[in-house]
Amino acid sequence: MKVTTYFLLVSLLIMSSLSLSAQKQVKIKTKKQYTSESGLKYTFYIYNSKAVKADSGDQVSVHYVGKLADGTIFDQSYARQMPITFALGKGQVIKGWEEGIALMHEGDSAYFEIPANLAYGERDMGTIKPNSTLFFTVKLVKLKSAFKPYNVAKLDTIKGAEGLRYIIVAKGSGPAAQRNDKVTAHYSGYFTDGRVFDSSFDTDQPFEFTIGRKRVIKGWDLAFEGMMVGEKRRLLIPYSLGYGEAGRAPIPPKSDLIFDVELLAIEKVNYPDFSTLGKDTVSLPNGVKYIMLDSIAKGTPVHPFDTVGIEYMAMFEDGYVFDASYDRNDLLYFTVASGNVIKGLDQSLLLFKEGDRFQLLIPYELAYGEAGRNPIVPPKANLKFNIVIKKVKKGKSGL
Repeated sequence: MKVTTYFLLVSLLIMSSLSLSAQKQVKIKTKKQYTSESGLKYTFYIYNSKAVKADSGDQVSVHYVGKLADGTIFDQSYARQMPITFALGKGQVIKGWEEGIALMHEGDSAYFEIPANLAYGERDMGTIKPNSTLFFTVKLVKLKSAFKPYNVAKLDTIKGAEGLRYIIVAKGSGPAAQRNDKVTAHYSGYFTDGRVFDSSFDTDQPFEFTIGRKRVIKGWDLAFEGMMVGEKRRLLIPYSLGYGEAGRAPIPPKSDLIFDVELLAIEKVNYPDFSTLGKDTVSLPNGVKYIMLDSIAKGTPVHPFDTVGIEYMAMFEDGYVFDASYDRNDLLYFTVASGNVIKGLDQSLLLFKEGDRFQLLIPYELAYGEAGRNPIVPPKANLKFNIVIKKVKKGKSGL
């Protein structure tokens, strides 16, 4: 019976406290067995000291065959035709692997004899009995070096708005990012003691957001405005511009934060013209007001329980856009008069037809009320919506 596939992954592992950088350096010869201070025995078949060496935080991909003392194979990656990939030094594999892989370079292959105290110890893992020594043939097939924090020595710290400070590490080029722009960025986030809590650099998955939408911490909305593509900055964000007094897991309360960021792309979102100059404002009995910009005479009227698809821009009274379907290049669909959206929008759409283009002015009582919706909509916020009804699908009302 085999141990569950990917037995090395988090659910079965002993968390490693081994310091990879503290290992004693040994001049390696191939086909010679060495024993580390912890008791790990290792023999290299291929050792290329000129290749990139594994280090803590690196993403490594390893092919392996795992055997017991009697030669029984309890797991191997070759049968799956897929190496195991993990972050070195993060406690995601057994201690013997943490130590052994950290000795290797990309392309190296080796043999590990891992004593029980560096494997599963006294735990019964099924095929792997308590106090078992494990034997692995391993090959480090791929290595992606972890992101290294920016070197900001001798660089000036610039004071930004509301307590934000930042350091320009590398200048960018082209137009500067502005509010309402969609930006794509890499980042690495640290606590003030240097511990990393998140990093897109290491996962190679850039983050995308629209500046000014309050979808990120306020320090980011402030910091990215004015950056150019290719620009690198270190951001020094006080907790008031981060996750505040309460924090949010894994961020403790009142945590000042540090981010190393790189702006990869800026996308200008094209918003349609909704000029209301010279247009009449109509007041409704419920307190909502509307301004008709274009009315389609033969458009399909909206009735209760119809499904509508709309383009929209949602704004505060000062014109600050906090949400827009144009950001996502998609329509918002919902069933009318079913309580799926705020009351002012739900009730008002019954006045319009497919193709109509108009602006709604919705009092806070028919929007998000006295409480608002933290952190985006403040308390007692009157709202404006620029709307185009693009689609109407008749609902169960039969009208």
